[in-house]
Amino acid sequence: MPNQDNSVKGGHFSRELSLLDATAIVVGSMIGSGIFIVSAETARQVGSPGWLLVCWLMAGALTVMAALSYSELASMFPRAGGQYVFLREAYGPLAGFLYGWTLFTVIQCGTIAAVAVAFAKFLGVFAPGVSQSNVLLALPFWKFSTVQLVAVGLIVVLTAVNCLSLRTAKVIQTTFTITKVAALAGLILLGLVCWSKFHGIPVNLTDFWQPHDVGGNPLTGIKFLGVLGLAMVGALFSCDAWNNITFAGDEVKNAEKVLPRSLAFGTALVVLLYVLANVVYLLILPMHGTPESASILGRGISWATEDRVATAVAEMIMGSSGQVVMAAAIIISTFGCLNGLILAGPRAYYAMSRDGLFFKRAGYLNKSTNVPVFGLLLQGLWACLLATSGTYSNLLEYVVFAALLFYVATVAAVFVLRCKKKQHDRPYRVPAYPFLPAVYILFATLVLIGQICLAPKYCGAGLLIIVSGLPAYFLWRRSNR
Repeated sequence: MPNQDNSVKGGHFSRELSLLDATAIVVGSMIGSGIFIVSAETARQVGSPGWLLVCWLMAGALTVMAALSYSELASMFPRAGGQYVFLREAYGPLAGFLYGWTLFTVIQCGTIAAVAVAFAKFLGVFAPGVSQSNVLLALPFWKFSTVQLVAVGLIVVLTAVNCLSLRTAKVIQTTFTITKVAALAGLILLGLVCWSKFHGIPVNLTDFWQPHDVGGNPLTGIKFLGVLGLAMVGALFSCDAWNNITFAGDEVKNAEKVLPRSLAFGTALVVLLYVLANVVYLLILPMHGTPESASILGRGISWATEDRVATAVAEMIMGSSGQVVMAAAIIISTFGCLNGLILAGPRAYYAMSRDGLFFKRAGYLNKSTNVPVFGLLLQGLWACLLATSGTYSNLLEYVVFAALLFYVATVAAVFVLRCKKKQHDRPYRVPAYPFLPAVYILFATLVLIGQICLAPKYCGAGLLIIVSGLPAYFLWRRSNR
């Protein structure tokens, strides 16, 4: 049986996270840079304003359904490790480990690297020296630019902050989450009241529901359903990382009640903001454009410069200063997102280590700070390596399929544990059971099928990343014996 005595290895977890703090981790981890850029790619894929909104609405609905399903599991097992623990309890240690392996190797560390690089790129608006073209060291197959330098520096700083204490990290998280929610809400409100800037309405209403590809060819039948599933991937993973709060179950006050509430409140708030943001995009900008156009309206949503749809909207509303305002908002957003990701991950590695399935020192808590310092350092080191490799974006594309597969498996764990652990205390039960989790599994599986049909390379690579954990699992099991 897993060792659940948190005081054995050095320090012990302290329940310092309130409902506000927990919700801030949910919201702050979800809102990164995705909402500001993903809509351009989605627009190119579905080619229809109506179906663009449907993608975001469906992704949001699926996210809330998953969060409500996770809430039952979190109330049953309010421990460090979260999703890793849910999978372990439902399917056994191998399933839990394969998730934890994928989480460490790509999902968490790869996302940390990607968000840190996004922060650095937008910092370049204020500091022109921070640029991919400003190369500090060049080798035949590798370049190190000032963007990577800033990204690594930020990962190091926030890792150090999280090593100092949970209290400092949670203050940063809550402060930056409130700030970026206010910034995104401000953009939405400003966009909704600027009637004179509604250049998108007359154009977008003409073919609101007619989907087509970038070549203008209509999308129908099975092909359209496949494209729709693939188009939802960007929206789904702009909504991702809400599950991070479950990793810190041992540090949440009254966790059986607070975890479900933070998951429900946090995901619902972010989904509402995301849908409203896309409504504003469609009000201000035409859906379609051409990549050769020199004007913002000429490029539209689908061909916004570097896919920065939110920046294009801000420039239409505020003029040239809009680019600077949005760059500042995205810097704040990515900073808060990065802190939440760094905070949560090592709690999952801690649980794996206590089961004898990860590096032994990752299961120690620092005696003075009561945080998993070794796990934080290990995560920071790997994330820095990914940030400097330049390949983290490819890894994230590969793992999209795998991550969604784990979401489906975890929601299915609600059914498994209802049968396997009938007598286990459930302070919270998923509403509309079994309908709600079943609907999530059905639609998420359809998205997976769409990915397999249209992006088999990435799906296969994602599965390979998961399978690569098998040798490590048996190695740790043998070493533990």
